[in-house]
Amino acid sequence: MAFAQTHSRAVMADINITPLVDVMLVLLVIFMIATPILSHSINIPLAPGADKAVIPPDPIRLRVDGANQVFWNDTLTPVMALQNMMAAEVQRDPANQPRLEVDSSEDAEYQVLAKVLAAAKNAEMDRIAFVQK
Repeated sequence: MAFAQTHSRAVMADINITPLVDVMLVLLVIFMIATPILSHSINIPLAPGADKAVIPPDPIRLRVDGANQVFWNDTLTPVMALQNMMAAEVQRDPANQPRLEVDSSEDAEYQVLAKVLAAAKNAEMDRIAFVQK
């Protein structure tokens, strides 16, 4: 039995859109399922006063110069008094502590800076920043 073979040299100009339609239907189903999940909202009750803006206190500038003198906001302060001063600042508002900005000269001894940092740790200061000028 002979089959008829037709040799057509014409180029087929039609695009097969079946795979495209299949992909579009799958994407449509995925988005129909995912959209309600993404738009679901949850109400969370906040503590009273949580919507008020908290203004941070002014930072404490602590400077150790080359002569190993410690300055608390440009006032000469003995190293032994630092822990009490820091503890007093923490006790004012433990949740909103001022930032301690430590600026140490290159010529300052490490022991003095270590005492300053130990005083800050013992006073339970959380916000400590090192400043370089």
